[in-house]
Amino acid sequence: MERQVRGGGPTAVGTFSAKTVRGEAASATEQAPAPQLRRRLGRADLRAVPEARRALRELLRTWGRPGRSEIAELLTSELVTNAVIHTDHDALLTATVGPRGLRVEVRDFVSRRPRLRVPIADDGTHGRGLLLVQSLADAWGVRVHGVGKSVWFELDAQAA
Repeated sequence: MERQVRGGGPTAVGTFSAKTVRGEAASATEQAPAPQLRRRLGRADLRAVPEARRALRELLRTWGRPGRSEIAELLTSELVTNAVIHTDHDALLTATVGPRGLRVEVRDFVSRRPRLRVPIADDGTHGRGLLLVQSLADAWGVRVHGVGKSVWFELDAQAA
């Protein structure tokens, strides 16, 4: 089951396929696959964080939404960091640009669900990643798989 959060309140929604997103206006024969990024994230490999940001920046170069691209990089680095630090497994990053905007998912193979935490002032920088995602994404959530989960966010193309 996938949980989606908009404006702070959870709502159950259907599943999402991260395969190919296609434009809604074109006919089936005229549709081209949406630009997509897929990267394997190695277990405990912190180099994955800047590499994911660079790859996403390249994907979004033609998106034409500079302010949104910077937010996308920040939120992607938060999800990648969480997967690399809080699991002891590889993970998979998928980012898809479609007519409605950007969707980024980080799938890991650990069933433990992430929790929003109120950061403690003396705790340095820990515990703030999902709060950033909640605050800056147009939608975000967690989708449970048979093995593991995906944490995802969306940025609408039309949002300011």
